[in-house]
Amino acid sequence: MFSSPPFVPGLALAERLYMEAVRPLMGRFAPDLPYAAGLIGSGSDVLGLDTERSMDHDWGPRLTIFLADDHLSSWRERLDGVLRKYLPPSVAGFPTGFREFADDQGTWHMDDAATSGPIEHRVAITSVSAFLRHRLGVANSERLDAAAWITMPEHHLLEVTAGRIFHDGCGEITRVRKDLAWYPDAIWRYRMAAGWMRIGQLEPFIGRCGEVGDDLGSQIVATALARDVIRLAFLLERRYAPYAKWLGTVFATLPIASALAPHLDAARYAGAWPEREAGIVSTVRVLAERHNALGLTEVLDPAPRPFWSRPFQVMNAERFSQALLASITDPAVLALPRNLGGVDQFMDSTDALESGDLHLALRRWIGGGAS
Repeated sequence: MFSSPPFVPGLALAERLYMEAVRPLMGRFAPDLPYAAGLIGSGSDVLGLDTERSMDHDWGPRLTIFLADDHLSSWRERLDGVLRKYLPPSVAGFPTGFREFADDQGTWHMDDAATSGPIEHRVAITSVSAFLRHRLGVANSERLDAAAWITMPEHHLLEVTAGRIFHDGCGEITRVRKDLAWYPDAIWRYRMAAGWMRIGQLEPFIGRCGEVGDDLGSQIVATALARDVIRLAFLLERRYAPYAKWLGTVFATLPIASALAPHLDAARYAGAWPEREAGIVSTVRVLAERHNALGLTEVLDPAPRPFWSRPFQVMNAERFSQALLASITDPAVLALPRNLGGVDQFMDSTDALESGDLHLALRRWIGGGAS
Protein backbone atom coordinates (compact mmCIF):
# COMPACT_ATOMS: atom_id res chain seq x y z
CA MET A 1 0.00 0.00 0.00
CA PHE A 2 1.09 3.60 -0.39
CA SER A 3 0.62 7.02 1.14
CA SER A 4 -1.99 8.54 -1.12
CA PRO A 5 -2.69 12.13 -2.07
CA PRO A 6 -6.00 13.66 -0.94
CA PHE A 7 -9.10 11.77 -2.02
CA VAL A 8 -10.50 12.40 -5.49
CA PRO A 9 -13.88 10.90 -6.50
CA GLY A 10 -13.27 7.82 -8.60
CA LEU A 11 -15.31 9.06 -11.56
CA ALA A 12 -13.21 12.22 -11.75
CA LEU A 13 -10.04 10.16 -11.42
CA ALA A 14 -11.17 7.81 -14.19
CA GLU A 15 -11.86 10.77 -16.47
CA ARG A 16 -8.38 12.13 -15.82
CA LEU A 17 -6.92 8.70 -16.58
CA TYR A 18 -8.76 8.73 -19.88
CA MET A 19 -8.02 12.32 -20.87
CA GLU A 20 -4.39 12.42 -19.77
CA ALA A 21 -3.22 8.90 -20.57
CA VAL A 22 -5.58 6.55 -22.39
CA ARG A 23 -6.92 8.91 -25.05
CA PRO A 24 -3.44 10.04 -26.16
CA LEU A 25 -2.29 6.42 -26.37
CA MET A 26 -5.34 5.40 -28.39
CA GLY A 27 -4.72 8.30 -30.75
CA ARG A 28 -1.08 7.32 -31.13
CA PHE A 29 -1.35 3.54 -31.48
CA ALA A 30 -4.91 2.98 -32.76
CA PRO A 31 -5.96 6.21 -34.46
CA ASP A 32 -8.54 4.60 -36.74
CA LEU A 33 -9.99 2.13 -34.24
CA PRO A 34 -13.55 2.95 -33.12
CA TYR A 35 -13.95 2.52 -29.38
CA ALA A 36 -15.76 3.76 -26.31
CA ALA A 37 -14.31 4.40 -22.87
CA GLY A 38 -15.87 5.02 -19.49
CA LEU A 39 -16.31 3.89 -15.93
CA ILE A 40 -19.39 1.71 -15.46
CA GLY A 41 -20.04 -1.62 -13.76
CA SER A 42 -19.34 -2.57 -10.16
CA GLY A 43 -17.87 -0.24 -7.57
CA SER A 44 -18.96 2.54 -5.25
CA ASP A 45 -17.07 4.97 -7.47
CA VAL A 46 -19.39 4.15 -10.38
CA LEU A 47 -22.33 5.32 -8.26
CA GLY A 48 -20.50 8.44 -7.12
CA LEU A 49 -20.61 7.13 -3.55
CA ASP A 50 -16.94 6.41 -2.94
CA THR A 51 -15.13 8.16 -0.11
CA GLU A 52 -11.62 8.15 1.27
CA ARG A 53 -12.52 4.84 2.93
CA SER A 54 -12.97 3.28 -0.51
CA MET A 55 -9.32 3.73 -1.42
CA ASP A 56 -7.98 0.66 0.39
CA HIS A 57 -9.04 -1.88 -2.25
CA ASP A 58 -10.45 -2.16 -5.77
CA TRP A 59 -10.21 1.60 -6.19
CA GLY A 60 -7.92 3.85 -8.17
CA PRO A 61 -7.35 5.03 -11.74
CA ARG A 62 -9.41 2.58 -13.77
CA LEU A 63 -11.86 2.43 -16.65
CA THR A 64 -13.13 0.18 -19.43
CA ILE A 65 -12.40 0.38 -23.15
CA PHE A 66 -15.20 -1.06 -25.31
CA LEU A 67 -14.37 -2.41 -28.77
CA ALA A 68 -16.62 -3.86 -31.44
CA ASP A 69 -16.93 -7.65 -31.26
CA ASP A 70 -15.08 -8.12 -34.54
CA HIS A 71 -12.15 -6.01 -33.28
CA LEU A 72 -11.83 -7.47 -29.81
CA SER A 73 -9.77 -10.58 -30.52
CA SER A 74 -7.30 -8.78 -32.77
CA TRP A 75 -6.88 -5.66 -30.64
CA ARG A 76 -7.26 -6.61 -26.97
CA GLU A 77 -3.78 -8.04 -26.50
CA ARG A 78 -2.19 -5.26 -28.55
CA LEU A 79 -3.88 -2.51 -26.56
CA ASP A 80 -3.08 -4.21 -23.28
CA GLY A 81 0.57 -4.26 -24.30
CA VAL A 82 0.49 -0.57 -25.19
CA LEU A 83 -1.06 0.32 -21.84
CA ARG A 84 1.34 -1.86 -19.88
CA LYS A 85 4.30 -0.25 -21.62
CA TYR A 86 3.28 3.38 -22.02
CA LEU A 87 0.83 4.29 -19.25
CA PRO A 88 2.37 6.86 -16.92
CA PRO A 89 3.12 5.45 -13.46
CA SER A 90 0.57 7.78 -11.88
CA VAL A 91 -2.37 10.03 -12.65
CA ALA A 92 -3.24 12.89 -10.29
CA GLY A 93 -0.72 11.40 -7.89
CA PHE A 94 -2.41 7.98 -7.80
CA PRO A 95 -0.52 4.93 -9.13
CA THR A 96 -1.83 3.41 -12.34
CA GLY A 97 -0.27 0.08 -11.35
CA PHE A 98 -2.06 -2.38 -9.09
CA ARG A 99 -1.21 -5.50 -7.15
CA GLU A 100 -3.35 -8.31 -5.77
CA PHE A 101 -3.46 -8.78 -2.03
CA ALA A 102 -1.40 -11.84 -1.18
CA ASP A 103 -4.10 -13.19 1.14
CA ASP A 104 -7.09 -12.20 -1.01
CA GLN A 105 -6.62 -13.15 -4.64
CA GLY A 106 -8.81 -11.19 -6.99
CA THR A 107 -8.82 -8.07 -4.79
CA TRP A 108 -6.46 -5.31 -5.88
CA HIS A 109 -4.79 -2.28 -4.38
CA MET A 110 -2.78 0.53 -5.91
CA ASP A 111 0.94 -0.21 -6.08
CA ASP A 112 3.27 2.78 -5.90
CA ALA A 113 6.27 0.48 -6.39
CA ALA A 114 5.30 0.06 -10.05
CA THR A 115 7.47 2.90 -11.40
CA SER A 116 9.23 0.92 -14.10
CA GLY A 117 8.55 -2.12 -16.21
CA PRO A 118 5.10 -3.29 -17.33
CA ILE A 119 2.24 -1.54 -15.54
CA GLU A 120 -0.34 -3.91 -14.03
CA HIS A 121 -3.12 -1.51 -14.97
CA ARG A 122 -6.85 -1.67 -14.37
CA VAL A 123 -8.00 -0.64 -17.82
CA ALA A 124 -10.35 -3.42 -18.88
CA ILE A 125 -10.64 -4.10 -22.61
CA THR A 126 -13.83 -5.79 -23.70
CA SER A 127 -16.80 -5.53 -26.04
CA VAL A 128 -20.26 -4.28 -25.15
CA SER A 129 -21.76 -7.73 -25.69
CA ALA A 130 -19.13 -9.41 -23.49
CA PHE A 131 -19.67 -6.78 -20.78
CA LEU A 132 -23.44 -7.33 -20.87
CA ARG A 133 -23.06 -11.10 -20.70
CA HIS A 134 -20.83 -10.70 -17.65
CA ARG A 135 -23.00 -8.17 -15.78
CA LEU A 136 -26.52 -9.06 -16.94
CA GLY A 137 -26.38 -12.44 -18.67
CA VAL A 138 -27.61 -11.05 -21.99
CA ALA A 139 -25.70 -10.38 -25.20
CA ASN A 140 -27.50 -7.16 -26.12
CA SER A 141 -30.20 -4.81 -24.87
CA GLU A 142 -32.57 -5.19 -27.80
CA ARG A 143 -35.73 -7.30 -27.74
CA LEU A 144 -35.22 -8.52 -24.18
CA ASP A 145 -38.05 -10.81 -23.16
CA ALA A 146 -39.94 -10.67 -19.88
CA ALA A 147 -37.95 -13.51 -18.33
CA ALA A 148 -34.70 -11.67 -19.05
CA TRP A 149 -35.95 -8.45 -17.49
CA ILE A 150 -36.97 -10.04 -14.20
CA THR A 151 -33.81 -12.13 -13.84
CA MET A 152 -31.40 -9.21 -14.18
CA PRO A 153 -30.67 -7.97 -10.64
CA GLU A 154 -31.75 -4.39 -10.15
CA HIS A 155 -28.40 -3.27 -8.79
CA HIS A 156 -26.68 -4.70 -11.88
CA LEU A 157 -28.95 -2.63 -14.10
CA LEU A 158 -27.95 0.37 -12.02
CA GLU A 159 -24.26 -0.44 -12.45
CA VAL A 160 -24.64 -0.59 -16.23
CA THR A 161 -26.61 2.66 -16.47
CA ALA A 162 -24.72 4.65 -13.80
CA GLY A 163 -21.16 5.91 -14.04
CA ARG A 164 -19.96 7.90 -17.01
CA ILE A 165 -18.92 7.33 -20.61
CA PHE A 166 -16.07 9.64 -21.56
CA HIS A 167 -15.98 8.81 -25.26
CA ASP A 168 -18.18 6.73 -27.55
CA GLY A 169 -16.91 6.43 -31.08
CA CYS A 170 -19.18 3.46 -31.79
CA GLY A 171 -22.49 4.54 -30.26
CA GLU A 172 -23.27 1.05 -28.97
CA ILE A 173 -22.72 1.52 -25.24
CA THR A 174 -24.68 4.78 -25.28
CA ARG A 175 -27.62 3.02 -26.96
CA VAL A 176 -27.45 0.13 -24.49
CA ARG A 177 -27.50 2.48 -21.51
CA LYS A 178 -30.52 4.24 -22.99
CA ASP A 179 -32.30 0.92 -23.64
CA LEU A 180 -31.71 -0.19 -20.05
CA ALA A 181 -32.39 3.15 -18.37
CA TRP A 182 -35.67 1.83 -16.92
CA TYR A 183 -37.99 -1.15 -17.06
CA PRO A 184 -40.58 -1.53 -19.81
CA ASP A 185 -43.95 -0.36 -18.50
CA ALA A 186 -45.45 -3.83 -18.00
CA ILE A 187 -42.35 -5.08 -16.16
CA TRP A 188 -42.43 -1.98 -13.96
CA ARG A 189 -46.04 -2.69 -13.01
CA TYR A 190 -45.27 -6.37 -12.42
CA ARG A 191 -42.38 -5.57 -10.09
CA MET A 192 -44.45 -3.03 -8.17
CA ALA A 193 -47.24 -5.58 -7.82
CA ALA A 194 -44.75 -8.00 -6.27
CA GLY A 195 -43.50 -5.26 -3.95
CA TRP A 196 -47.02 -4.51 -2.71
CA MET A 197 -47.67 -8.22 -2.20
CA ARG A 198 -44.54 -8.57 -0.06
CA ILE A 199 -45.84 -5.79 2.18
CA GLY A 200 -49.31 -7.32 2.34
CA GLN A 201 -47.92 -10.69 3.39
CA LEU A 202 -46.10 -9.25 6.42
CA GLU A 203 -48.02 -6.18 7.57
CA PRO A 204 -50.30 -7.85 10.19
CA PHE A 205 -47.41 -9.55 11.97
CA ILE A 206 -45.94 -6.51 13.73
CA GLY A 207 -48.95 -6.52 16.01
CA ARG A 208 -49.43 -10.28 16.14
CA CYS A 209 -45.87 -10.84 17.36
CA GLY A 210 -46.18 -7.98 19.81
CA GLU A 211 -49.49 -9.25 21.17
CA VAL A 212 -47.92 -12.52 22.30
CA GLY A 213 -44.97 -10.74 23.91
CA ASP A 214 -42.47 -11.34 21.11
CA ASP A 215 -41.12 -7.83 20.81
CA LEU A 216 -37.99 -9.01 19.02
CA GLY A 217 -40.13 -10.76 16.42
CA SER A 218 -42.22 -7.61 16.04
CA GLN A 219 -39.06 -5.56 15.45
CA ILE A 220 -37.75 -8.07 12.90
CA VAL A 221 -41.00 -7.93 10.94
CA ALA A 222 -41.03 -4.13 11.06
CA THR A 223 -37.45 -4.00 9.82
CA ALA A 224 -38.27 -6.33 6.93
CA LEU A 225 -41.25 -4.16 6.05
CA ALA A 226 -39.13 -1.01 6.21
CA ARG A 227 -36.79 -2.54 3.63
CA ASP A 228 -39.73 -3.48 1.40
CA VAL A 229 -41.14 0.04 1.74
CA ILE A 230 -37.81 1.53 0.67
CA ARG A 231 -37.45 -0.79 -2.31
CA LEU A 232 -41.01 -0.06 -3.43
CA ALA A 233 -40.27 3.65 -3.08
CA PHE A 234 -37.45 3.24 -5.62
CA LEU A 235 -39.87 1.59 -8.04
CA LEU A 236 -42.48 4.30 -7.58
CA GLU A 237 -39.81 6.92 -8.32
CA ARG A 238 -38.52 4.98 -11.36
CA ARG A 239 -35.05 4.58 -9.89
CA TYR A 240 -32.97 1.42 -9.75
CA ALA A 241 -32.07 0.51 -6.17
CA PRO A 242 -28.43 -0.18 -5.26
CA TYR A 243 -27.31 -3.15 -3.23
CA ALA A 244 -27.60 -3.17 0.56
CA LYS A 245 -24.57 -1.05 1.45
CA TRP A 246 -25.93 2.02 -0.34
CA LEU A 247 -29.68 1.40 -0.12
CA GLY A 248 -30.32 3.93 2.65
CA THR A 249 -27.89 6.49 1.25
CA VAL A 250 -29.49 6.57 -2.19
CA PHE A 251 -33.00 6.27 -0.75
CA ALA A 252 -32.43 9.59 1.03
CA THR A 253 -32.07 11.27 -2.39
CA LEU A 254 -35.50 10.15 -3.65
CA PRO A 255 -38.21 12.83 -3.79
CA ILE A 256 -40.52 10.62 -1.71
CA ALA A 257 -37.93 10.06 1.02
CA SER A 258 -38.72 13.21 2.97
CA ALA A 259 -42.34 12.08 3.38
CA LEU A 260 -41.37 8.55 4.39
CA ALA A 261 -38.43 9.24 6.69
CA PRO A 262 -40.34 10.52 9.77
CA HIS A 263 -42.60 7.47 9.76
CA LEU A 264 -39.69 5.09 9.24
CA ASP A 265 -37.96 6.73 12.19
CA ALA A 266 -41.11 6.37 14.29
CA ALA A 267 -41.17 2.65 13.52
CA ARG A 268 -37.44 2.20 14.13
CA TYR A 269 -37.38 3.92 17.49
CA ALA A 270 -40.75 2.74 18.81
CA GLY A 271 -40.67 1.21 22.26
CA ALA A 272 -43.79 -0.90 21.82
CA TRP A 273 -45.54 -2.66 18.98
CA PRO A 274 -48.55 -0.30 18.59
CA GLU A 275 -46.26 2.66 17.86
CA ARG A 276 -44.09 0.48 15.63
CA GLU A 277 -47.13 -0.66 13.68
CA ALA A 278 -48.41 2.91 13.36
CA GLY A 279 -45.07 4.02 11.90
CA ILE A 280 -45.05 1.30 9.26
CA VAL A 281 -48.71 1.79 8.38
CA SER A 282 -48.02 5.50 7.89
CA THR A 283 -45.14 4.76 5.52
CA VAL A 284 -47.32 2.43 3.48
CA ARG A 285 -49.99 5.12 3.30
CA VAL A 286 -47.42 7.50 1.77
CA LEU A 287 -46.67 4.85 -0.85
CA ALA A 288 -50.39 4.35 -1.48
CA GLU A 289 -50.91 8.06 -2.07
CA ARG A 290 -47.94 8.12 -4.44
CA HIS A 291 -49.38 5.11 -6.29
CA ASN A 292 -52.69 6.94 -6.74
CA ALA A 293 -50.90 10.06 -7.98
CA LEU A 294 -49.23 8.03 -10.74
CA GLY A 295 -52.63 7.11 -12.19
CA LEU A 296 -51.60 3.56 -13.08
CA THR A 297 -54.81 2.02 -11.73
CA GLU A 298 -58.13 3.19 -10.39
CA VAL A 299 -57.75 5.26 -7.22
CA LEU A 300 -57.52 3.00 -4.18
CA ASP A 301 -58.46 4.07 -0.67
CA PRO A 302 -55.16 4.86 1.13
CA ALA A 303 -56.68 4.67 4.61
CA PRO A 304 -55.53 1.86 6.93
CA ARG A 305 -58.05 -0.65 8.17
CA PRO A 306 -58.25 -3.49 10.73
CA PHE A 307 -56.88 -6.91 9.84
CA TRP A 308 -60.05 -8.98 9.92
CA SER A 309 -61.49 -8.61 13.45
CA ARG A 310 -58.07 -8.34 15.06
CA PRO A 311 -56.73 -5.16 16.68
CA PHE A 312 -54.01 -4.67 14.06
CA GLN A 313 -53.94 -1.87 11.50
CA VAL A 314 -52.93 -2.72 7.93
CA MET A 315 -53.18 -1.20 4.46
CA ASN A 316 -54.35 -4.48 2.92
CA ALA A 317 -51.58 -3.94 0.41
CA GLU A 318 -52.69 -6.86 -1.75
CA ARG A 319 -55.30 -4.49 -3.20
CA PHE A 320 -52.57 -2.50 -4.90
CA SER A 321 -50.88 -5.64 -6.17
CA GLN A 322 -54.09 -6.96 -7.68
CA ALA A 323 -54.92 -3.62 -9.30
CA LEU A 324 -51.48 -3.37 -10.88
CA LEU A 325 -51.64 -6.92 -12.23
CA ALA A 326 -55.07 -6.18 -13.68
CA SER A 327 -53.61 -3.16 -15.50
CA ILE A 328 -51.02 -5.22 -17.40
CA THR A 329 -51.91 -6.09 -20.99
CA ASP A 330 -48.64 -7.62 -22.23
CA PRO A 331 -49.29 -11.40 -22.57
CA ALA A 332 -45.64 -12.26 -21.90
CA VAL A 333 -45.68 -10.40 -18.58
CA LEU A 334 -49.07 -11.83 -17.65
CA ALA A 335 -47.57 -15.29 -18.17
CA LEU A 336 -44.86 -14.67 -15.56
CA PRO A 337 -45.24 -16.40 -12.18
CA ARG A 338 -47.81 -14.39 -10.26
CA ASN A 339 -46.41 -12.28 -7.41
CA LEU A 340 -42.86 -13.57 -7.91
CA GLY A 341 -41.36 -10.27 -8.99
CA GLY A 342 -37.76 -9.70 -9.99
CA VAL A 343 -34.89 -11.92 -8.92
CA ASP A 344 -33.84 -9.46 -6.19
CA GLN A 345 -37.39 -9.49 -4.82
CA PHE A 346 -37.58 -13.25 -4.30
CA MET A 347 -33.90 -13.93 -3.58
CA ASP A 348 -31.61 -12.26 -1.07
CA SER A 349 -28.36 -14.23 -1.16
CA THR A 350 -25.38 -12.25 -2.42
CA ASP A 351 -23.87 -15.35 -4.01
CA ALA A 352 -27.15 -16.13 -5.76
CA LEU A 353 -27.62 -12.57 -7.02
CA GLU A 354 -24.08 -12.59 -8.39
CA SER A 355 -24.45 -15.99 -10.09
CA GLY A 356 -24.95 -15.58 -13.81
CA ASP A 357 -25.46 -19.33 -14.20
CA LEU A 358 -28.32 -19.25 -11.71
CA HIS A 359 -29.93 -16.30 -13.49
CA LEU A 360 -29.80 -18.20 -16.78
CA ALA A 361 -31.34 -21.27 -15.15
CA LEU A 362 -34.13 -19.12 -13.70
CA ARG A 363 -34.63 -17.52 -17.10
CA ARG A 364 -35.05 -20.92 -18.74
CA TRP A 365 -37.46 -22.03 -16.01
CA ILE A 366 -39.56 -18.88 -16.27
CA GLY A 367 -39.43 -18.83 -20.06
CA GLY A 368 -40.52 -22.45 -20.09
CA GLY A 369 -43.88 -21.49 -18.66
CA ALA A 370 -43.48 -21.71 -14.90
CA SER A 371 -46.61 -20.63 -13.09
